[in-house]
Amino acid sequence: MDSESESEAAQSALRPRPVTRDPPPRGRRAKRGPARLIVWNALLLAAAAALTAIAGETYFRLTRPFMTSKLPPKRFVPAVGFLWEPGVRTRFTNRLDFWVVSRTNSLGFFDREPPRPERAAAGCRVAVIGDSFVEALEVPIAQKFHVRFEALAAAARPRLNVAASAFGLRATGQIQQLPFWDEYARRLRPRLLVLVFVPNDFSDNSPILRALLAERDPQRPPPEAYAARLPNGEMEWRPPHPPADAESPPPRPSERAQPRALRAARQALKNSWFAAWLAAKTRRPERGPELIAHVDSFRRNPRYAALLAGWRPPVQPADFGESSLPPIYEDALDYTVFALEQFKRRADRSGAATVILASHRAKISGSRVFERIGALAAALDIPVIDQADYIFRLGAALEDAQWPHDSHWNADGHRWAAEALLEWLQANPQICADAPGENPSDG
Repeated sequence: MDSESESEAAQSALRPRPVTRDPPPRGRRAKRGPARLIVWNALLLAAAAALTAIAGETYFRLTRPFMTSKLPPKRFVPAVGFLWEPGVRTRFTNRLDFWVVSRTNSLGFFDREPPRPERAAAGCRVAVIGDSFVEALEVPIAQKFHVRFEALAAAARPRLNVAASAFGLRATGQIQQLPFWDEYARRLRPRLLVLVFVPNDFSDNSPILRALLAERDPQRPPPEAYAARLPNGEMEWRPPHPPADAESPPPRPSERAQPRALRAARQALKNSWFAAWLAAKTRRPERGPELIAHVDSFRRNPRYAALLAGWRPPVQPADFGESSLPPIYEDALDYTVFALEQFKRRADRSGAATVILASHRAKISGSRVFERIGALAAALDIPVIDQADYIFRLGAALEDAQWPHDSHWNADGHRWAAEALLEWLQANPQICADAPGENPSDG
């Protein structure tokens, strides 16, 4: 080897050689790829969810006036029971169909101010009594059916001077509504008493069903008016009890014991309009294991065992249309007859006619519920206005009278109830024939 070759070999030996590493095992590389893909997908999904939430929150805050209801507090009125605090501005929504702002009047009802008795007697006064269908928080006061009825009557019989006042409170039956007549409606000296009847009135009239469905003890007197069955089988009406005698609601679990992060998340969801909309869209009725357990505990009580035989909670609207009813439903029918009879006696003593306006809900699940209402009313000689029949004659569907996500009347439902009532009044002109200002020649 010559000197030049030796020099190149020496220089090559002095050059740093590249470090070579063994390639990672194929298994580790295979695992890292899917894991990284999962992470990226999760991040993308989280980003998409965040953008959707931001977009939804922005949309609902720009297009909805509010997303939470704010009802007034209730107060106990002696001889009447619990009513809303008077003069309170209220917001009410189901987050999907209606957003209504209204105010309670001086009595605590969602209606216009009642007239003075001397002014009320100057025409044909109509008193409307019922539950949430009369309270009607789903529409402004100007769209409620008794106000529409008043306007329609003024156009059809302007000299008759028909005026209507409403006394409605949610979650009440005719028994709890009797004080509305005794303390308020009777003083207006009405010519006509309109009782708006819906299928849940059957169960609301039963003190036992009301207590069980509210998970209360049916042996304790409720704070509202109720009827009691005496040992001889007859019934006796009982006035409301003061709150001190009422059963206190169970305490709610404190949120302070929850972790701060959980409380913050719940508060954020509570304040989110988008979350409120999602909750309204996904809400589904449940039987409630607590309710079933509560009823079963009284089913083992010898005092209620026979009465509760064959019944499983809750109460469905079509239950009272069945040909064979469990004993607790038959018992509820007895209470309903008693309540209607009490109303008619009171109205007769005051010189007022009584009529039942059966809501479209009586036929929404079939016609048997309406037939049962009609049979009870016929036994008491109380005529019944069939709103469902009026809607059918218009060529509309019963569902057109209610909101898409709420069974109460929408604006059309209130208008059709008003038109059905006016049709009945025009077919019975004797109701207001001698009212001041009425001319028999008016058609």
